[in-house]
Amino acid sequence: MHYYRYSNPEISCWYKYLLFSYNIIFWLAGVAFLAAGLWAWSEKGVLSDLTKVTRLHGFDPVVLVLVVGGVMFVLGFTGCVGALRENICLLKFFCGAIVLIFTLELAAAVLAFLFQDWVRDRFKEFFENNIKSYRDDIDLQNLIDSLQKINHCCGAQGPDDWDLNIYFNCSTESKSREKCGVPFSCCVPDPAQKVVNTQCGYDIRAQTKNQWDNLIFTKGCIPALEAWLPRNIYIVAGAFIAISLLQIFGIFLARSLISDIEVVKAGHLF
Repeated sequence: MHYYRYSNPEISCWYKYLLFSYNIIFWLAGVAFLAAGLWAWSEKGVLSDLTKVTRLHGFDPVVLVLVVGGVMFVLGFTGCVGALRENICLLKFFCGAIVLIFTLELAAAVLAFLFQDWVRDRFKEFFENNIKSYRDDIDLQNLIDSLQKINHCCGAQGPDDWDLNIYFNCSTESKSREKCGVPFSCCVPDPAQKVVNTQCGYDIRAQTKNQWDNLIFTKGCIPALEAWLPRNIYIVAGAFIAISLLQIFGIFLARSLISDIEVVKAGHLF
């Protein structure tokens, strides 16, 4: 007579510790984002007066950093604890959240492709609102300056968009020294200058437009970004695919671990 020994079902250590390693990276990144965001807010005095957040009419980049950091922190924490404690509830929350984020990203990409004119109008409106608040927040100011310098552009559609800002407005009522000018990030860089001239944009728009070409960037940032996208479509597509694969890998690990736990629990019932 032959006796067969049936092995008891076990939870895969590969899935368990791969998922833990996957999530510990996201959790640490979330901690870093939150720390950077809170430090930036403390430097601006927002932590001592939270009403400053509501008083800013433009976009505060720190808010985006904090939101992304918060989401990464929560998902990383639930994924780590769920994997180590083999908690199906936490793992299902983690898996569902990743699926939701992936679906929203995919939907946003498809809708942006289908409704390009609407996206362009919303971005123009967004950019113009932030031009108005350029001097209200140092992080917003640095973001716009970086965008203009990297893309060699000025304003949403052109330099005249800076009329929307009270400091750069050309109206006779303006008493600002920057009146009828543009930020220094609009200026064409001079290779001979080793120190950035932050006053290079003063009174530029008081001159005739045919004199602008050698002094400032005349293309708007929206046309510049529209021209940049086709040239770098493979980079954008590659980044999107890489992020998607990371998310799909996380979903696979979570679902595989959930299945293992459910099989083990079912085996203990018999």
